[in-house]
Amino acid sequence: MKKYFLLLITGLSLNSQGQEVADAMRYAQDNLTGTARFRAMSGAFGALGGDFSSLNVNPAGGAIFLNNQLSISLSNLSTKNNSVYFGSKATEKDNSFDLNQLGAIWVFENTNEESNWKKFTVGVNYENTNNFDNQVFSRGINPNTSVSEYFLSYANGNNMGDYAMDQTFIGTQGNLITLNNATNQYVSNTPDGGNYYQENTMVSTGYNGKLSFNFATQYKDRFYFGLNLNSHFTDYTKRTSFYEDYLDTPGSDPSDPVQELRFDNELYTYGNGFSFQLGAIAKITNELRLGVAYESPTWYNLQDETYQIMSVKTSSNQIFIEPYNYNVQYPNYRIQTPGKYTGSLAYVFGSLGLISVDYTMKDYSNTKFRPNDSFFATRNDQLESLLDVSSEIRVGAEARAKQWSFRGGYRFEQSPYKNGNTIGDLQGISGGLGYNFGGARIDAAYSYSKRDTQQAFFNQGLVDMTNIQSVNNNVTLTLLLEM
Repeated sequence: MKKYFLLLITGLSLNSQGQEVADAMRYAQDNLTGTARFRAMSGAFGALGGDFSSLNVNPAGGAIFLNNQLSISLSNLSTKNNSVYFGSKATEKDNSFDLNQLGAIWVFENTNEESNWKKFTVGVNYENTNNFDNQVFSRGINPNTSVSEYFLSYANGNNMGDYAMDQTFIGTQGNLITLNNATNQYVSNTPDGGNYYQENTMVSTGYNGKLSFNFATQYKDRFYFGLNLNSHFTDYTKRTSFYEDYLDTPGSDPSDPVQELRFDNELYTYGNGFSFQLGAIAKITNELRLGVAYESPTWYNLQDETYQIMSVKTSSNQIFIEPYNYNVQYPNYRIQTPGKYTGSLAYVFGSLGLISVDYTMKDYSNTKFRPNDSFFATRNDQLESLLDVSSEIRVGAEARAKQWSFRGGYRFEQSPYKNGNTIGDLQGISGGLGYNFGGARIDAAYSYSKRDTQQAFFNQGLVDMTNIQSVNNNVTLTLLLEM
């Protein structure tokens, strides 16, 4: 009769010491979110303003508002991930709804007609800047590498910190690795010969939220200036379930210490951050507008909770081991994301419509873990060596016919990685329409984006890549009311 080994590791950690480049990129990258009008024009609003989500591009856009307004946006995100792992294909889908945006702005006209400062505005806007709901499933036969290599990389590594010792403990208790007393090195107990059948399921949930306090002013009839003070908060959970089977591996037999296993990991990250933005818009003529904006780095203070569990099917002479539990705490950590520069150009055809272009640059190699101690110094060196300057271009247009507005957009974002493959280039298109009732407006938008990525099941040891093509479809509805 087969016996089952079950090992349970739980840890409340303010730093799991397993942070990697992917964890930093989760907070360094932006996503196209916001109001339906903003999304329909692919976010090309840096020189236009007058829209709540435009404040996240250029805070000077607050001074473009003519009246007090309230806005609320609901969104549906549908994601499809197609994965290829050693030639085997798999598909996973996810669908979610959220309150994507909620904001209000107040306009104060200057009653002193002799002053050059015509008005100032105060606004507050919340946006769900990143929806983390996602699912990816991959499977295939790995010709070379078993998951035991993951545990060996920690057991025989130079850094035997708490996290490395935890992984070594799991590997040894699961009979995946054993210490060779003669060499004082750990060796694998999994069958030789390769062709390991592997599956990996990743399910993530959560969001990245941003609450902005906007202050803007108009100088004369052609200049607008603005400032945003932003509070960020994040809640992210990632669950992975890895399965490996040795029963059909060449060289294996029923007496092998391990015949198949499942290794589950859960990471819960939560915390908050701060950033600020500065911007200006100039009306060169009544039709032509220019915009420039700077967004500071976001300084996050994050905490992690980790959970690991492994179950192993063994041969008949293996002992059943009771679950083992313990708690361990590590120092907290911070992430500093890169700053961003945006230049914008727009041309307004009176009441007929407009066209707008935004160009953004961000140096992802400036992403940093803090504190910069011996562990994080290594991670920061990785970030600097792997990441690069990325540019993004967004183009949007709007045509108006009486109360109706028709919109479309396109965006292209370069890969933030030097190799261009770990996270590939992003391309997206969008469209939408709106109807103005006078004191209220309803907008609807559809946006599509596609991006290829390469992901490994683990951060070291077993690092063979899965090729993933992610396709996102988003539908957003916005209600805008004048107050």
